[in-house]
Amino acid sequence: MIERLVLASASPRRRRLLSLLGIPFTVIAAKVDETAREDEDARELVRRLSLAKARAVAQTHGLECPIVAADTVVVLDSEVLGKPADPAEALNMLRRLRGREHLVLSGVAVLDPASGRVASELAESVVWLRPYGEEELARYVASGDPLDKAGAYAIQHRDFSPVERVEGCYASVMGLPLCHLVRALRRLGLTPPTDVPRACQEFTGHACSLAEEILAP
Repeated sequence: MIERLVLASASPRRRRLLSLLGIPFTVIAAKVDETAREDEDARELVRRLSLAKARAVAQTHGLECPIVAADTVVVLDSEVLGKPADPAEALNMLRRLRGREHLVLSGVAVLDPASGRVASELAESVVWLRPYGEEELARYVASGDPLDKAGAYAIQHRDFSPVERVEGCYASVMGLPLCHLVRALRRLGLTPPTDVPRACQEFTGHACSLAEEILAP
């Protein structure tokens, strides 16, 4: 039984998603350099950063309960798009992504400080953004919402609603692939008390065809 977790992230989306596991948790934001290394593949990047975040929190806070960390990037034409530095960069990203297919990668890591064991997962989703107009794009960027999000958009934003179609994990595009997280927890001998796929689909309103495959014994 998992008595408590630590989430190594200040992201409100990840907090909301993690709460669906039905396990009490504490939030401790991780401070790591998220700069990609030279010639580092995007998949390697999100795996490395998710684990680095978990280890950073473990090293600075002396915790005993499992630590959950994640990292998400958008990949367009082999280029990694992280969080925009300012509104101008957000506009540029969203114009490039408009009406196009791109890849969203989320790495998730669970570190058990008591044993030193680590389990990590990688979720890959293909996303198509709709052909939104310049006026609605300008309003969305002016709202400030894009500035803390990889690729400068939130899949769940109801007013802007940028996503036309998703092939993969909806929760991963939000920032925390829940079924992959459950699989990582299981590898450490930990099982959430709730039906996570059902809770995720009810929360996101998105029907998922991958949960059974991801969580198969």
